[in-house]
Amino acid sequence: MTSPAKKTPLRTALVVQKTDWRTLIVVSSSLSLRRSLRKPSRPASQPIHSVRFTGYARDRNQGGWTMAVWRTEQEEGLPEIPGYRLMRVLGYGGMSTVYLGQQLSLGRDVAVKVMRQDVVGDEIGRRRFENEARTIARLDHPHIVHIHEVGRTKDGLPYHVMPVLPRGHLGRRNLVRDEARIREILEALLSALAYAHSRGIVHRDVKAENVLFDDAERPMLTDFGIALRRGYGSRVTTAGTAVGSTAYMAPEQARGSEVDLRADLYSLGVLAWEMLTGALPYKAEDGLSMALKHVQDPIPRLPPHLSQWQRFFDRALAKTPIDRFADAQGMLEAMRKVPHAQRQPLRAAIARFRGQHGPRKLLTAVGLMAIMVGAVVVAAQMDQRKAAETWAELRASATLSSPVSEPSIELDPTRGAPVPDPTDAMLRAVPESAAQRHIDDAKRQLQQNRLIAPVGANAYESVMAAWNSDSGHVDLPPISNRLIAALGDEAENRLRKGDEAAVRDLVSRVGRLATQSNGRHASAVAQLNKRLATTLSSKMDTALARHDRTAAAQVVDSAKALGMGRSQVAALQSRIERIAKPGDKVADSATGEMTLVMTEGRMVAVSRNPVTRDAYAEFVKATNRDTSLCRERVSPLRLLAPRTWQEPGFQQPGSGPVVCISWKDAEAFARWKSQRSKQRYRLPHANEALAVARSEGQKAVSEWLNDCVGGNCERRMSSGRSWRDGKGVRPLDAQRGYDDVGFRLVREM
Repeated sequence: MTSPAKKTPLRTALVVQKTDWRTLIVVSSSLSLRRSLRKPSRPASQPIHSVRFTGYARDRNQGGWTMAVWRTEQEEGLPEIPGYRLMRVLGYGGMSTVYLGQQLSLGRDVAVKVMRQDVVGDEIGRRRFENEARTIARLDHPHIVHIHEVGRTKDGLPYHVMPVLPRGHLGRRNLVRDEARIREILEALLSALAYAHSRGIVHRDVKAENVLFDDAERPMLTDFGIALRRGYGSRVTTAGTAVGSTAYMAPEQARGSEVDLRADLYSLGVLAWEMLTGALPYKAEDGLSMALKHVQDPIPRLPPHLSQWQRFFDRALAKTPIDRFADAQGMLEAMRKVPHAQRQPLRAAIARFRGQHGPRKLLTAVGLMAIMVGAVVVAAQMDQRKAAETWAELRASATLSSPVSEPSIELDPTRGAPVPDPTDAMLRAVPESAAQRHIDDAKRQLQQNRLIAPVGANAYESVMAAWNSDSGHVDLPPISNRLIAALGDEAENRLRKGDEAAVRDLVSRVGRLATQSNGRHASAVAQLNKRLATTLSSKMDTALARHDRTAAAQVVDSAKALGMGRSQVAALQSRIERIAKPGDKVADSATGEMTLVMTEGRMVAVSRNPVTRDAYAEFVKATNRDTSLCRERVSPLRLLAPRTWQEPGFQQPGSGPVVCISWKDAEAFARWKSQRSKQRYRLPHANEALAVARSEGQKAVSEWLNDCVGGNCERRMSSGRSWRDGKGVRPLDAQRGYDDVGFRLVREM
């Protein structure tokens, strides 16, 4: 066999040499194709039909990462099955090949799934294949693919026969502009899942590629190879292993935890998001990163035109199963309550408003609309009543029979001109102040929380207009105090959110109000300044707790911008000097000297020194921790020459790094230290370990990391070169020890 002469990047390493029908290619950490584990049985000139990546392996001779690549069968030598004629390959799966065939007795086309020869000897692969047949055989639903027949080929390979679904899978369709069709597909799939769940079956791999369409365009749920049947445990997977497709995988499934029907509903929620938006809710470079996003990242927000769906997805994609829909029927009912954008535009608009602003603002908006409608109706009724009264008065005056004569005024030459009667003037109402209308407007606007907007119809402008109209109005001081208090609340809220521009505007308006009132509100302004100073101090406390100098400097800038006194600004400035910087050294009673590292916006302290044998001995004495294996289980030396952390096979002082301890031992040590010291210790992640150089002893050791391997947390990563291995990173069994692997600690700040 010939190997490629030049190195190949990891992403293009699937372009391998032309060899036999089944070849395992290994890609080393140098990214070159190193060797083949199987000699070719065919001339190298024959082309490869397809290549499929299966997982990672370890190159023991070279000590580096490897990547296994399997090539599938050529389209020749089709299996022979009595009663069927196989015509060509339709596709390849992880355990089987799917052929287009014809059932001779009925003359109909069928799909025949045949287990690959190399999987027959693999217990897990064989069980998955058999599990699919047994599972589908128990299900009879119009949206679940069914099986016609099962059996074995002439070569003894298991097979089962299914209908041909020629319309392709859901992943090849763009339904973004067809919400009605999306709802039809979701209803069909929810019906299928409800049926499967009622029979104790959890699919565990709901994704676009597993939804096929028949000739009638009906969606059909397929591929029950890793389905879990209630009462049968998880025999088709290894315990603690995450199975399924990470792009659609529920958080508990990604962690390798036990799953129930709510994991299927989560996956269907991802599929619904993908159909509506044309993209997955989370994007990542690889499967591990994708799984972590499902576990850790918040539920994303939909674009505005789809926000009526947001509440549905907030529940469908909840991180914990208890927060999701209880069953498929509940999810279906919730989906039917989501207004259709084309058929129910008003309901959809209300739902979008609620999805964007929350139920409280929705109720406020509805209340405002009701008030406005009510005001219009009342005004119309009052106008009608007033018009009727005026018309009645006119009619009465028109029917008077005799005119009223003017009263005679007698002149008294001794008193001069006559004095008019003051009665009418005394009974006339006092003229209304010009400020009253503005004050009434301000009261109403304060109730509606219209403090400074919209322009021309807000409380601030109304109060200022009242002061300009009649500064002596008795109601002006109390309404001004209410406005200043409300502006203060808003300024404090905006300051917490970091919106400095809005805070400066609000404080400026309060200052103008105080000036307009000739100092009558000086105490209210002083109280506002005190509240803002308290808020700034609280923000500084938060920055100190996080060791975030940037955030602390922003607090000082905010104090200056808001015109705080020099003493207040100086006090805040002095507190910044207490914040440690990345790279600073800090003492630690548990691990000695530690170095501060900023990672993902948080400061942590990373130890330079690995945990010593003496420190670990204290832990074992206090907890009676059992000793972990330090050799392979199959190694005969495990019995003849056992190794433990006390006797790793070479001499070590008590101050040397402890080895022959498992990841679980190291994690238990970190918890024990946390309980004793009231600090939170843990093992480092890869980026934290790389940020702080390790102190190397005479015999260098690698160190355990907190990072899982490909979503499987029964295997953990180790970092750093050791006396036994020259490579920097390798995956290891978390439950056993290694004589060249120790651990360091990280302390949360």
